[in-house]
Amino acid sequence: MARLSIPPTKSNLMLAKEQLAVAREGYELLEQKRDILVMELMRMVERVKLLEADLDREMEKAYGSLRKMLLAVGRETAREVSSGISYDFALKESRVKVAGISLPSLELKPPPLDLKYSFKNTYAYNDETMRNFLHYLTVIAELAGIRTMVWRLAKEVKKTQRRVNALEKMVIPDTSETVLYIGSVLEEREREIFFIQKILKSMLEGRI
Repeated sequence: MARLSIPPTKSNLMLAKEQLAVAREGYELLEQKRDILVMELMRMVERVKLLEADLDREMEKAYGSLRKMLLAVGRETAREVSSGISYDFALKESRVKVAGISLPSLELKPPPLDLKYSFKNTYAYNDETMRNFLHYLTVIAELAGIRTMVWRLAKEVKKTQRRVNALEKMVIPDTSETVLYIGSVLEEREREIFFIQKILKSMLEGRI
């Protein structure tokens, strides 16, 4: 441990004690913040795992229905049907607060599944394929938003942990050492002053 480079005075002792109290309070608050962030991070990681499983299922459904459609109508018909189809997706970015931290979140609102082609030369596989791919894209957007939040939370946990370590291993020990050092120096000075005063008193009384 290394003490702070300040003169051993009463005012500096009071200042060091105040700094030590603030550091200890900050340490407790940062520990609480870190614990909350870690819990939220673990919760989101579990959410990511569930969404990844959903993504695999939706992908299998979407491409499975696409294969069925291609087998049923052929590539040329599928290309003709899909060439004039366009959907507008409402992608919205929102903010979510976790332990006082604002995190970005994505929300994808899929468009209604309207009929954008004639009934002629089309099959139920067309509607199924479009519906499944819309669901697939919705899960992709949700997963992307959660992953972004996980990444930001992980960075915040790391930053908070660095601050906790700095307070625990440097600021609090160094300030505590400074308080003890200044306190001992001031006590020693008081003892010296008391001893000198006793000598002066004895001299004045003619005992020395």
